[in-house]
Amino acid sequence: MTTTTKIAILGVGLIGGSLALCFKGKSGLHVIGYSPRTASAEKYVERGVVDEATTDLEEAVKDANYIFICSPVGMLEDTLFQLNALTLRRGCVITDVGSTKASVTACASKLNWNEVYFVGGHPMAGSERSGVEAASVLLFENAYYVLTPTNDCPESVIHELRQLLHHTRAHIIQMNAEEHDRVVGAISHLPHIVATALVNQVRQYNDSNELHLVLAAGGFRDITRIASSDPTVWRDILINNRQVMLDLLQDWQDKVEEWKDVLLREDGEWIEESFRLSGDFRNQMPERRKGAIHALYDVYMDIPDTPGVIGRIATQLGQEEINLSNLQIIESREDVPGVLRLSFREERNWERAQVCLRALGYEVYV
Repeated sequence: MTTTTKIAILGVGLIGGSLALCFKGKSGLHVIGYSPRTASAEKYVERGVVDEATTDLEEAVKDANYIFICSPVGMLEDTLFQLNALTLRRGCVITDVGSTKASVTACASKLNWNEVYFVGGHPMAGSERSGVEAASVLLFENAYYVLTPTNDCPESVIHELRQLLHHTRAHIIQMNAEEHDRVVGAISHLPHIVATALVNQVRQYNDSNELHLVLAAGGFRDITRIASSDPTVWRDILINNRQVMLDLLQDWQDKVEEWKDVLLREDGEWIEESFRLSGDFRNQMPERRKGAIHALYDVYMDIPDTPGVIGRIATQLGQEEINLSNLQIIESREDVPGVLRLSFREERNWERAQVCLRALGYEVYV
């Protein structure tokens, strides 16, 4: 007799929907999606993301072997309290997908569970799009998926969850919740604050001189793209991880003061060394793996100022079934070739596009 493993996904958006697609159709796995909204639950089924869906939380988690809480960070603890009030299957594993781990893990540890286990989780993958419409079975491929089990969590539980998550094709690693929040705070949360502060600083300058906005196109726009992230999501993340962020911001303030002192002393040697060290460290970072801030898959190419050239490029990519996310002409002046930027959501399309365009005789830069 075949045993069916029931997986409940609470919140079938980009992350929850992508998880559901990784599990759905696999032998012995049955995926049920939950939303309090009828229209959303119906959409999950219509799009084929889950095997079934419901607006009844108790029905969704009844006899579930695994429960994935895919709600925003600000709602995670409330969801845990709701689950704790329900009768769950003995041996059930609850996990989440939040960007902060210490607070939700502490909350779960304080609740009394009857042979139910909580293992914090953070799939470090994302997209500029959101909602179940953006869900993809490839979202987690080659990404890091962090698990933050508590010290008293049985190894067998962690092992079985890892085995289930192998369906995502992610690289699964473990660390404690506090370490996770410090590391991710430094490589993701702090950069979001810095980018947002920098853009708002320039925005204020632009009030008196609109050339700031005009000349900010290109590089400035690219290096500050994360300042356009969802305001509500980042409100919850930063407040939730506030103590870590306060420590990191103090360190950042010390760095800013150090730079101010260097400039006052006109210490060119220090500046050169700082850029050298940062360049060396940055060059060690993996280029082909997804991280806390999702990568851009862009291709740049020079194009002549002739009618129809962009249409021909887009048509050729379409004929090769290469999915193009966006295109932008960065520069186009009379007698000077334009610079065309093509953006792709998936690495495989990015790679295939380079081969295709070079075969057509275009010089491509990445």
